[in-house]
Amino acid sequence: MSDSSLDVAHVCALAHFDLSPEEMARFQRELGPIVAYVNKLSELDLTGIEPTQYGQPVANVLREDVVEPSLDRETVLRNAPDASETEFRMPRIVE
Repeated sequence: MSDSSLDVAHVCALAHFDLSPEEMARFQRELGPIVAYVNKLSELDLTGIEPTQYGQPVANVLREDVVEPSLDRETVLRNAPDASETEFRMPRIVE
């Protein structure tokens, strides 16, 4: 892929970027080889390889959801800076 086939001005317009002409020329030079390398990947023989979302096997690593004893409400509220009978009291953040 040659540098001229990558339209940096069009990409910048789509992304709502404002670049100076010097920056556009710089990105034109720098992005050309990157796009060429990505296009080179199309030369790989992928026969028999299933498309996948992840490169590594994915397994669920979550533990079982088991009910366990927890602190009673009075103990928890005793550590609160400000509490009512059954809940934490917090300063108002939305007016």
